Amino acid sequence: MVPKPYQKPTPPIRIAASTPDTFPAIGRRGLPIFASVRHTSWSALAEQIRTYHDAWEAAGHPGKGQVFVSAPTYLAETDEAALAEPRDSIMHFYHEQANLLEGAARLVDPETAARRMRRVEQLRRVDYDEAVRTNALVGSPETIAERLRALQAEIGLSGILAELNCGGLIPHQQVIKAMQLLCEEVKPRFAA
Repeated sequence: MVPKPYQKPTPPIRIAASTPDTFPAIGRRGLPIFASVRHTSWSALAEQIRTYHDAWEAAGHPGKGQVFVSAPTYLAETDEAALAEPRDSIMHFYHEQANLLEGAARLVDPETAARRMRRVEQLRRVDYDEAVRTNALVGSPETIAERLRALQAEIGLSGILAELNCGGLIPHQQVIKAMQLLCEEVKPRFAA
């Protein structure tokens, strides 16, 4: 027996997509999607999201499917501070992701293991500037708002899960400040 939820209406459910075949499968079902740019670039994600929207439309669902994305995110008062402050933490995150993925590669079939090991090598070679450019949302509130607007237009972005301490090494007060900037200076620009 499944317990009944306390909250009414129940919270929205978003289905996670992480492999190329899951994006159109979720679109065909007409469900909101939840994706991540931890292991893929924004441009590669845009291609995958297109397959979601195409499958949504082909299945005859009305409107456009909702797209939510989890992303390493950091905000500071200036772009310079936003780029400097999370460097060690974000790089630590990618190195740890490589280690975890390498361990997981030992548990699967050879073809999947080879694909994961290619990604391990990419993660180990990634430099900070590349990580920020291709896999994160880092900048001043103005920069983040502009990037989110561009993602709304490009992939139909509906919302984000901002990973404000990606890597776990950012001091607590800086994380609180980043959250404050996101909530007080970025979010109001997108209020309906």
